[in-house]
Amino acid sequence: MTEPGLVELASSLYQLRIPEGPAHLLNSYLWLGSDGVTLIDTGWPDSAALIERALAALDRRRADVVRIVLTHFHEDHAGSAAEITTWSRVEVVAGADDSAFVSGERRGPLPSLTVLERTIHAESAEPPHGPACRVDREVREGDVLDFAGGARVVSVPGHTPGSIALYLPDADALLTGDAVAEFNGEVILGVFDTDRVTAKLSLAKLVGTGAQIAGFGHGEAVLVDAGARIAAATDPFADVPERS
Repeated sequence: MTEPGLVELASSLYQLRIPEGPAHLLNSYLWLGSDGVTLIDTGWPDSAALIERALAALDRRRADVVRIVLTHFHEDHAGSAAEITTWSRVEVVAGADDSAFVSGERRGPLPSLTVLERTIHAESAEPPHGPACRVDREVREGDVLDFAGGARVVSVPGHTPGSIALYLPDADALLTGDAVAEFNGEVILGVFDTDRVTAKLSLAKLVGTGAQIAGFGHGEAVLVDAGARIAAATDPFADVPERS
């Protein structure tokens, strides 16, 4: 029986919906490689059991997980990473400029919310960290990871300083983290950014991959012409300039 919320996006690439918590349509991703399973983001701190069930549905075990790639440090994406590292000899990969936030060595920056964002997300005095997790490999723009035909790191700062996306050549798929999202049928700029101007500039890097498929940190995947959909991304939560 397939785990509810587990969807095959391409050969070897699966999206797992993480239902717990308040986040909009939160996703983790699994790549089933010849060397083992790579997880891209791990959901909330209580998501490990769900990920284990998803592995079982795909005829895999906890010990098959060889790699975790974290798109950024927020608790809804890095929350279960520390627990999953106890399952097997797992390499943890994160963007160089988020690494210290993931490991707990430093406190990350707070999101700078727009007026509209504050209607759906309360202001907080504490950065949204997950449990501290070691980082074994820090990556930067253009680095290549040994799965999915050479997964290429795309640096997309703005949501957090060290946010990354991954382009998977074997699936012609782009996993964007929270740089982009799907919301009510639209592809939009990711919300709750630490630097909104930089986040908008990062979209061009994602478009440049020309990916056919896109899987977002939040929302439904795009399975056709994803690069063009990202190029046309809207910004529905932007501040509206005051009229003079």
